[in-house]
Amino acid sequence: MIDPEAHLRSVRIALLPLAEVGRHRGAFAGTAKSVGEIWDRRELLGLLVRRELRARYKNSSLGLVWSLMRPLSQLLIYYFAVGQIIGLARAVPDFAIFVFVGLTAWTLFSEIISNSTVSIISNQGLVKKVYLPREIFPLASVGSALFGFLVQFIVLLAAVVVLGRFPTSWDILYAAGAFIMLVTFATSLGVLLAGLTVYARDLEHLVEVVLAVLFWASPIVYSYSFVQNAIGGSALEQIYLANPITVAVLGFQRGLWVAGSVPANGVSWPPDMATRMVVIFLLSVVFLWFSQRIFSRLQGNFAQEL
Repeated sequence: MIDPEAHLRSVRIALLPLAEVGRHRGAFAGTAKSVGEIWDRRELLGLLVRRELRARYKNSSLGLVWSLMRPLSQLLIYYFAVGQIIGLARAVPDFAIFVFVGLTAWTLFSEIISNSTVSIISNQGLVKKVYLPREIFPLASVGSALFGFLVQFIVLLAAVVVLGRFPTSWDILYAAGAFIMLVTFATSLGVLLAGLTVYARDLEHLVEVVLAVLFWASPIVYSYSFVQNAIGGSALEQIYLANPITVAVLGFQRGLWVAGSVPANGVSWPPDMATRMVVIFLLSVVFLWFSQRIFSRLQGNFAQEL
């Protein structure tokens, strides 16, 4: 026996005109519509962030403590292996703080990129069943990484306070600027990779290799002074400084590594560092718009590809 109400509902649905969703046309109008959709579903975005955090620490007795284990273990490894055995600790003042500042910035970037890259694939069940702005998934990865960064940053601040190395100069603004620049660049790259990885699964493994290279291509466990001594004044130095991660790490270090601002320590910074950060931030904003446009074009076939 056919339910009259269900039949009437199905007839009404059948009479509705087909509407294209997700792929908003127009270079700027399309982006504005996508941003509006994401804003309308901001509560869902918050739920996805909390779901990622709960899944990460599910059935874990230590919970958030594990978010600190990797950076702290890296700190110990680099402090003893690179700092004590190789001897960089004797050339870099407050080497432990120096490394931890760099690792804090790097962990934020690497987590955003790693998790965003597979965010659509990891949520393919939702992508196939319901419509929602697919940009929400890489953005949820950004939110999860920001939470981990907050925990690690609190530990960093506690360490510099205990050691009496809390920054008191206006150089701390470099760290704030570096944070904004890094999150903008990482989000734009993460959104682009999230869309492309659906069609090219090898990107997931390529990203791991590139992240390993970028780690050593940034002054995280060695001071920028070593780079200046090796390639200072050459075109290679400009190529090195064209890496947004390098500039972001340097910004964090200049803002939070107090020993680096003492001239007697022989630590130097790139010229026009603030200008470099502003330029990279503006380019990252343009890159974010470009990534969203590419993502919008790609998302129409996500369900079929998955």
